[in-house]
Amino acid sequence: MGIERATALLEDLIEKAGGCAVVDGGFATQLERHGAVINDPLWSALCLIKDPDLIKRVHLEYLEAGADILVTSSYQATIPGFLSRGLSIEDGELLLEKSVKLAVEARDKFWDVMKRIPEHSYNRALVAASIGSYGAYLADGSEYSGCYGPDVNLDKLKDFHRRRLQVLVEAGPDLLAFETIPNKLEAQACVELLEEENVKIPSWICFSSVDGENAPSGESFKDCLDMINKSNKVSAVGINCAPPHFIQGLIQKFKELTEKAIIVYPNSGEVWDGRAKRWLPSECFDDDKFELFATRWRDSGAKLIGGCCRTTPSTIRAISKVLKESS
Repeated sequence: MGIERATALLEDLIEKAGGCAVVDGGFATQLERHGAVINDPLWSALCLIKDPDLIKRVHLEYLEAGADILVTSSYQATIPGFLSRGLSIEDGELLLEKSVKLAVEARDKFWDVMKRIPEHSYNRALVAASIGSYGAYLADGSEYSGCYGPDVNLDKLKDFHRRRLQVLVEAGPDLLAFETIPNKLEAQACVELLEEENVKIPSWICFSSVDGENAPSGESFKDCLDMINKSNKVSAVGINCAPPHFIQGLIQKFKELTEKAIIVYPNSGEVWDGRAKRWLPSECFDDDKFELFATRWRDSGAKLIGGCCRTTPSTIRAISKVLKESS
């Protein structure tokens, strides 16, 4: 399948969803609600080792809530991360494959049931393989600062991401999701890797933002998007794991900077302390607020909307319901 035909899968899903598809919500949040202990550098990827059935259960909960796209549990799953836990390269690669297979199995199981039910309101979901930023692997909060230090250059970032990207693509997802990218350099590494590896499935690149104006590094989104706009391998660009009150302004900004589909999946507004490894109390959006703002974000130009940290299946149910009712 060529990139054009593969990209049509995503475009068709957005159209079937009434012009705005729903991405799932916080993964680690839901694992923890089920009792998983994941305060670990591998974060939600720890469950790939310890409790893969729970991962599939969470995927199914998001599908039942109305998610059109499942994001795999591989955000913090990296070969170096697995090696540091004493696993072999081969074991690490098998766990990356498993992250895709669990999501695909959940999607197929759910769809086998739904397609027999007349008049159901679900779409056959797509699976996006998550590729977290280099900062996510470092687990030091640098995905929210973009400060990787003087020793990290373009080649180092490409080398870091390359094998994970290859393994994930070979596992058969529908899409690739580059998440919480904090600077232009890493976005460039992602774009160049897609070209060098001749990836034939569509991808999205999502940045984080700590000021609602720029990438965490302080670089302008114009500089970042000017480079991404030249690639036909990237189908959507946007923001994830930023506070929801930034989102409307960022959609409007991105609308002026790109013709690619815009994707947003903010966190609840709570603030993560990357050093203390805990959530700090702050003003946050509840499900009612997500429901209210989802239509505004869609009307401002977002084509894909979901949730990130501290959002749950009930958040996604609220977003899905209001978007379907008003499409």
